Amino acid sequence: MQTETLLYIIIAGIAALFLALFQYLYKSKKRKLNPIFSLLRFITIFSVLLLIINPKFEKVTVYNEKPNLVVVVDDSESIKHLGQDESVHQLLNSIKNNQELNNRFNLDIYSFGSEFLKMDSLSFNQSQTNYTSVFSNLEQIYKESNSPTVLITDGNQTFGRDYEFSSRQYKQPIFPVILGDTITYSDLKIQQLNVNKYAYLKNKFPVEVIAVYNGNTSETSTLTIKKGNATVYSTNLQFSKSKNSHTLNITLPSNNVGINSYVVLLSPLPTEKNTVNNSKPFALEVIDQKTNVAIVASISHPDIGVLKKSIESNEQRSAFIVAPSEYLNNKEDYQMVVLYQPNSSFKDVFESLNTEGKNRFIISGINTDWVFLNSIQNVFQQKITLQEESFQAVYNDNFTTFLPGDLSFDNLPPLESEFGDVDFNIPVETLLFKSINGNIVEEALLVTYENVGERGVVLFGEGLWRWRSQSYLDTNSFNQFDDFIGKIVQYTASNKRRNRLNVSYESFYNGSDNIKITAQFFNKNYEFDAAASLEIVLKNIETNETTTIPLVLQQNSYEVNLNNFPPGDYDFTVRANGGEVTSSGRTKILDYNVEKQFLNANVSRLERIAKNSSGTSYFIDGTTSLITNLINDSRFVTVQKSNKNVVPLIDFKILLILIVLSLTIEWFLRKYNGLI
Repeated sequence: MQTETLLYIIIAGIAALFLALFQYLYKSKKRKLNPIFSLLRFITIFSVLLLIINPKFEKVTVYNEKPNLVVVVDDSESIKHLGQDESVHQLLNSIKNNQELNNRFNLDIYSFGSEFLKMDSLSFNQSQTNYTSVFSNLEQIYKESNSPTVLITDGNQTFGRDYEFSSRQYKQPIFPVILGDTITYSDLKIQQLNVNKYAYLKNKFPVEVIAVYNGNTSETSTLTIKKGNATVYSTNLQFSKSKNSHTLNITLPSNNVGINSYVVLLSPLPTEKNTVNNSKPFALEVIDQKTNVAIVASISHPDIGVLKKSIESNEQRSAFIVAPSEYLNNKEDYQMVVLYQPNSSFKDVFESLNTEGKNRFIISGINTDWVFLNSIQNVFQQKITLQEESFQAVYNDNFTTFLPGDLSFDNLPPLESEFGDVDFNIPVETLLFKSINGNIVEEALLVTYENVGERGVVLFGEGLWRWRSQSYLDTNSFNQFDDFIGKIVQYTASNKRRNRLNVSYESFYNGSDNIKITAQFFNKNYEFDAAASLEIVLKNIETNETTTIPLVLQQNSYEVNLNNFPPGDYDFTVRANGGEVTSSGRTKILDYNVEKQFLNANVSRLERIAKNSSGTSYFIDGTTSLITNLINDSRFVTVQKSNKNVVPLIDFKILLILIVLSLTIEWFLRKYNGLI
């Protein structure tokens, strides 16, 4: 408490005493109760003055903080495949039931596979092992604490960035418990298979196969590629301790339109223990046409290169950057046109597009000639202000023209364009609204429209290259942005009549992928119907087994997950409201489980992350000392901490109670003695 405040309190006490004595001992008649009345009045006045002064007091709270013991368990299928699931349960029970360990630590248990979750139960059925999400989440949760981490895993990774490097961001000691057989067996496997998803009819497509041998003796194996029962490629491979891998680049013909399924086989060794990884299926879709997209531009800008990369990330599409005059010379070659920041040099291009009714994607920016663009088309008119502005994107939840994908628009940098209102002369669907400094304005940033058989998309802003970069920073992949651009191209390049039920799916899925089918359903006014009942009827072509599953509403679409379905070819029909509208298709689930490709634990990598984090690695058969070492480690002790809060006197309710009580007693005494 400050000296100045203490002085005020002393003055308040003297003033309260003076007023009380003046009222009851000086001004009033002498009575027996005057000293009591003086005391009560002193308490009242002094308390009120204290509240006015409102001195502040320091309140110190002392508490003990135990370290956290973080236990992270690998819940992927490889643990069960290696026969370690029971050992994991036994170790977890030992940790949970050790009283001394629980007294020393706050115990937090998580599981991971495809996702990182607070552990409820273990099923060992996760189809992927993603360590990246583990260490990024732990870093956020335990950033400011002392939290040694026990990592129970086989160390085999199937997804995400290399965990040996991502674990270095996590500043806690890691104690890996290594699951799996550490004995080295002779083993052949298909280490990697690279193939495109699409090929074109009457062409040849490349296949890259990397075959790896683990052993000490010289061995011979036959690598075969089969399509159904027919062998389309075969060769003998020689392996030894020094020559333990082969990379083969093979070209195969694409003669049949549609889904073509293949399998790569390595003939197993006589003593080989794991033959699951000797084969790997793959499929590709043979198509007889390709969408050519013209990106027409008269200026240089990073957006143009980004658009080309994003469009060509789908192998069914090719993008060509052309000047306006070049487009006119070869316009029959293109099924869709992107018009980047048009100016007067685009006059003949617009006239050609309008004459032919060809679809277009218009992107404007600070270099756009708005006088020209307003005059050459009748869809929209931009108010010309000659002022630049930056606009954030805000997604319109009511947009139903197509599913834009998973791109998170809220995190994207602003786009730059002309400031001013835009008036539309025809009905449009707004996908993105503009936001300025966090304030949403009722102006469109990106719209779609259909006008007399012509489809179009208009983006009022430049800076897409920043969006693609930010998407990579957020997800370590360009896929979300490229998928978003792909949806725009798919919509713009198509002239199909709009359907009430639109189903989105892949022609084939790898067995370890997230197998998801999505659908949108519209009422007769083409408004998205969020109250509809959608179901999918799947028929396994080989077994004729039929399964019916409801689709679940997810924001502005319906979806179903087919991860647990066995490999095979499936016909399916999506039905809305009991068959009011239906849509059918066919897909294929490949018989490949990446989690069953491992024969041993990745011992060396787990030992390295233990060493780099000042931890210790343990094998599952030797974990009896793990608990003892954790308890006895001097780094993990309970720490006494204090928390100091400055509390104002007005927060103490007892002072208010004292004022009320003193006034009440004084009133009753005066009333009882006839002084009122």
